[in-house]
Amino acid sequence: MIHALKEGGRLRHAELRRRLDGVTQRMLTRTLRQLERDGLILRQDYEEVPPRVDYELTRLGEEFLLKIIPMWLWIFEHAEDFRQAREAHSTAASE
Repeated sequence: MIHALKEGGRLRHAELRRRLDGVTQRMLTRTLRQLERDGLILRQDYEEVPPRVDYELTRLGEEFLLKIIPMWLWIFEHAEDFRQAREAHSTAASE
């Protein structure tokens, strides 16, 4: 979600959900509330009918994203290592 907000800028709830294929409505709502509570995103409610609410990253959210990108890259670089370790563990556990 943080990455989607960085790429998309200010996004509405429905647009975020479209960008995050496979995320349920419930999980999206819960995660947005947690990110807002933690100060990583800003929620703007325009108090209109029909409801209009936008989300965007805060400065803290942008800093967080910059810090976590190296970890994501490391995870992607080692994805095959993780798969092999899991397979070895499953094999050993079933013997």
